[in-house]
Amino acid sequence: MPSPPQVPPPQISVGLERCLAEPPDVLRGARFGLLCNQASVDRAFGLAPDLMAAAFPGQLAALFGPQHGFASEQQDNMIETAHARDARLGVPIHSLYAETRKPTRAMLEGLDLLVVDLQDVGCRVYTYVWTLLLALEACADAGVAVLVLDRPNPLGDVVEGAVLDPAYASFVGMHAIPMRHGATLGQLARLLVHERRLAVDLHVLPSTGVQPSHTWRETGRAWIPPSPNLPRVEGVDVYCGQVLLEGTNLSEGRGTTTPFELFGAPFVEPYRLRDALRERELPGVVFRPVRFEPTFQKWQGQSCGGLFVHVVDRGAFRPYATTLAVLSAVRTLWPTAFAWRAPPYEYETHKMPIDILTGGAAVRTAIDAAEDPGDQVDVAGWRQRLQAAGALG
Repeated sequence: MPSPPQVPPPQISVGLERCLAEPPDVLRGARFGLLCNQASVDRAFGLAPDLMAAAFPGQLAALFGPQHGFASEQQDNMIETAHARDARLGVPIHSLYAETRKPTRAMLEGLDLLVVDLQDVGCRVYTYVWTLLLALEACADAGVAVLVLDRPNPLGDVVEGAVLDPAYASFVGMHAIPMRHGATLGQLARLLVHERRLAVDLHVLPSTGVQPSHTWRETGRAWIPPSPNLPRVEGVDVYCGQVLLEGTNLSEGRGTTTPFELFGAPFVEPYRLRDALRERELPGVVFRPVRFEPTFQKWQGQSCGGLFVHVVDRGAFRPYATTLAVLSAVRTLWPTAFAWRAPPYEYETHKMPIDILTGGAAVRTAIDAAEDPGDQVDVAGWRQRLQAAGALG
């Protein structure tokens, strides 16, 4: 039987492309800075700094880079990234993951506008939204307008994971949003300005031609890594859950070619763990027993047993709930070998990293007590908050 005809993906335009095709009024004649990285590209893989400098001659005055660096080459949790200068464009590059994570007055001096073009991955602990928040706060103080060139959420609009408890706020969660938030960076910008009452002149250019429910594959776009350890969109599919492993002594696959897609430790027996997870009948996922040897970070140079996470039904798969099940199973099978990671983590020196990641102590407490940690989130309430902020159109 012949295969059914393939439906071509919708032709979408991201905020960058819309900005270049029909520049918004706020950009006309404005001296602007650009917060971006290597994933800030158009459909022809042109880089945002080059495209914006050519489209608005003499107006680009500064570049800003988030965590992982302006070129997206730095590993996680580095302490400082040096400031630099772009010799081709003749403008400074300010790191926002260095001695400060908020743009300073000096960095913003002489700017009329800060343009933000970053690819988010749909997860609260991915720091680009918090870099955006700090930029919004700084621009509010300095009287600088902000223009967000929006991009699709690669996970669509499904919501998972508890809303952050403000008592556990950190640079991997500075505002009460769910773990898998189902929003775009532009929508989150509107929410943050509304709920934190920021007196900033915010403009958002949404993507067009893409539905909120569309995942990355439905955009028809190539995946450009926004950071070193998300080289594949398959890693993004599982990241909202597997990032929790950073709060444990399990390797989350850093130091391998497929970070977050595989995990384990020297004490893990792959087939035993696979069988335990099979009993839980988790939807949309198959676990494949593996061995691997990380080249850096946890268990560097040691043979680890573990599992590879294969998402076979993305509509049914729930990454956060899946990793909660993984943590519960490992804690039960190897109670003396498994351990929660001790501080510090992401500049936080007192709270447990797993609590910072999950947004509270409930998950760790439940797993230690051999109880179901659950995955309760008020989806309707979250969407009402976005609607109230004017984030849903």
